[in-house]
Amino acid sequence: MAILKVARLGHPVLRAKALPIPVEAISSAPIQRLIDDMFETMREYAGIGLAGPQVHEGLRLFVAGVREGALPEALSDDTEMPLVALLNPEITVANPAEAVGWEGCLSIPDIRGLVQRSSEIRVRALDRAGRPISFTATGLPARVIQHESDHLDGVLFFDRMKSLESLAFLDEHRRYWTEDEDA
Repeated sequence: MAILKVARLGHPVLRAKALPIPVEAISSAPIQRLIDDMFETMREYAGIGLAGPQVHEGLRLFVAGVREGALPEALSDDTEMPLVALLNPEITVANPAEAVGWEGCLSIPDIRGLVQRSSEIRVRALDRAGRPISFTATGLPARVIQHESDHLDGVLFFDRMKSLESLAFLDEHRRYWTEDEDA
């Protein structure tokens, strides 16, 4: 496995719409190696998600999660998000309620901002073996999946921010904003 170079804000690959992966290509060595390398890269940079465009691959693929394990039918804040590779994902809103939460991005290092997202989503995708999977997600898993799915359409988290007032460097976020979260 290899650590891949992460595209940073300003690189055109982050603003381009990613292409679907043909089902017959999913089991190929290059796609399987890319998935493994993306997991390795995500771990190296202490991320919780990483999309193809972020590693200079314009493919509709992202990896996410924090632990090994099976993917349940529903993900929420009550369950640690298992490591998943989602290919050609389709995300739909399952509940019109929205939630505001802090987001960061490996392509925009050391920056955080408050982003409003759907609180519950349905996910349909192919897994790394090319099998169809579907599940619902709420809380942090829903936020991560929406964030990574946005990357596949050339959208960055601050494009979703209602206001840029909360945009902060990580040090200032920790110093001035995290105390408010604990209150």
